[in-house]
Amino acid sequence: MSAINSQDDEDTFKILIATDIHLGYMEKDPVRGNDTFVTFNEILEQAQKNEVDFILLGGDLFHDNKPSRKTMHCCVESLRRYCMGDRPVQFEILSDQAVNFQHSKFPLVNYQDPNLNISIPVFSIHGNHDDPTGADTLCALDILSCAGLLNHFGRSSSVEKIDISPILLCKGRTKIALYGLGSIPDERLYRMFLNKKVTMLRPKEDEDSWFNLFVLHQNRSKHGATNYIPEQFLDDFINLVVWGHEHECKIDPFPNEQQRFYVSQPGSSVVTALSPGEAVKKHIGLLRVRGKKMKMQKIPLETVRTFHMENVVLADHPDLFNPDNPKVTQAIQAFCMEKVELMLDSAERERLLNPRQPEKPLIRLRVDYAGGFEPFSVHRFSQKYMDRVANPKDIIHFFRHREQKEKNDSDINFGRLVARPASEGMTLRVEDLVKQYFQTAEKKVQLSLLTERGMGEAVQEFVDKEEKDAIEELVKFQLEKTQRFLKERRTEAEEEKIDEEVRKFRESRKKNTEEEDEEVREAITRARAHRSEDAVLGAASSDEDMDTSMKGTGDSDDSLPATLTKGRGRARGRARGARGQSSRGSSRRGRGSTGQESATSSRTYKPVSVPSKNMSIMDAFRSFKPEASLNSSKAYSEEIIDDDSDIEEISIAPSSRVNKRLSTTASFSKRPSQIQTSRGVDFESDEEEFDPFKSTRTSRRAK
Repeated sequence: MSAINSQDDEDTFKILIATDIHLGYMEKDPVRGNDTFVTFNEILEQAQKNEVDFILLGGDLFHDNKPSRKTMHCCVESLRRYCMGDRPVQFEILSDQAVNFQHSKFPLVNYQDPNLNISIPVFSIHGNHDDPTGADTLCALDILSCAGLLNHFGRSSSVEKIDISPILLCKGRTKIALYGLGSIPDERLYRMFLNKKVTMLRPKEDEDSWFNLFVLHQNRSKHGATNYIPEQFLDDFINLVVWGHEHECKIDPFPNEQQRFYVSQPGSSVVTALSPGEAVKKHIGLLRVRGKKMKMQKIPLETVRTFHMENVVLADHPDLFNPDNPKVTQAIQAFCMEKVELMLDSAERERLLNPRQPEKPLIRLRVDYAGGFEPFSVHRFSQKYMDRVANPKDIIHFFRHREQKEKNDSDINFGRLVARPASEGMTLRVEDLVKQYFQTAEKKVQLSLLTERGMGEAVQEFVDKEEKDAIEELVKFQLEKTQRFLKERRTEAEEEKIDEEVRKFRESRKKNTEEEDEEVREAITRARAHRSEDAVLGAASSDEDMDTSMKGTGDSDDSLPATLTKGRGRARGRARGARGQSSRGSSRRGRGSTGQESATSSRTYKPVSVPSKNMSIMDAFRSFKPEASLNSSKAYSEEIIDDDSDIEEISIAPSSRVNKRLSTTASFSKRPSQIQTSRGVDFESDEEEFDPFKSTRTSRRAK
């Protein structure tokens, strides 16, 4: 890495770099609730103090996809306090901003907006914690961008091809091409890189004169076969890669000899996991770029809560602990208390050197009790440190190191293996759980229509993004597509042949992963649209109910009495019909309306068409037969509405719960005038639900 002079001039870019701030993490904790907000203010203070040209954030500004009002308020307050002012911005943008910020309602960098007074622009991509979701694919960064406090870039809406267009910045004779790519599921992005579907566009003029800076938010360490992004996938013309998502601070640019670029991993600014990577000192970076040369200055964060961690292996102390000793548990507890006290003393000395640090430190003691030992009560142990540490419930973590099988090859020396518990050493994903379940499940519960991968992604959307209709919409979408496939193939209506065609169709879809990704995305889009429609319909129905109640109470001369607006009218009418109390119904009908009014009202409530429900594959082949029965039931329902003279004489004695419900429905059909007086507009809701059993049973009695 080439060094540049520390003296700043008109040709030098000064960029403050930070990632994974996680605003709102543990905001309800009485001790650690304000840690993220205090550190965020320190980061912005450093930007203001060093008079940087702009701030570059590498994703996960927020910890939650839907941050709370407190979190959003604190973020807006800090950005307004430190990033707005009269200090002029010294660089200009040469690229087409309509392309760089195409997903924004205001495709213009915020400091060029005449209505805003920005002194320090903030450029940020989204991470996996605050990525766009919902019906309109919005995220918290879009709210800040719309308010003019932040510039959100690096979004990609396509799952087939990604074209990364850079933001071209110029200051004096220094030109920077800023590339950004927001968080994308690692397996999908891995596959797109393999298929050459990711393209980084370069400026046409003077390609070699630009300093190419790329910021992304993906797994850098290998968590699985395809659950990470190798550095070799990135283009070799890049000069510096700012890698977000990894929380361990490795901010010093590290060279990649194969691709000939440098990688800087700033890490998180708050401890979100009690793991060894989080125990490393937290830093942000001040990047200076002049021409093609750069220099990274590490700035330690002083307001981060100190975190001390230590590992203890009980089997390594045979002189202190004997598993056969009945008092060995008390000895282990005393030993752990001594270790915790030493870490507390070290944290106190560190805090004396930096008074801005929070008073209570984070302490973690990992105890390997393999070898016949037993753990003691963690809750009782933590009670002794309630007022001294910030995480009293998590001080002690007991785990047992699994014995490795002996190898036959004596020449191989694996050395000493460092154990990591499952909760800290690996990331278990929902897709893997779904895939593992169906791989080990019995044959009778295996998927015959969906694929494990598609179902896993739908469940992931349900868990992470709270898309409650994702699984249902995926099943509907796949069912409709399979039905179309079978109709095009003109498969005979035999169960064996249908099963064979479905199996072939499923295997062909499993091979075409891109089409499957598109299907999952389409199903999720439909789920979001369905949720939006439900919200609109719910609001409309509430308004309609309010209008109905106003009309019922206002007009006393209408054919519908005011008592129809009561919410309990439906239940009362149903109960009386089920008990067969015709005398009470007749008298109420006589008081409520005349026969002419009831006839008029009966003709008003005609049977409405019911949207067809999703059919099974076998029902798709029988969908052409029941038209006659539907027409007959519809004709009979009209006959009931026009004439009810002979039906009034029929009485029903239900013998079971099911017959009771059927008799209730039949009694509603037999007494239209009674329904109108006791239930009013609720009559239409019963007719909307098509019930072939009701029509058939009633038609037989009418005959």
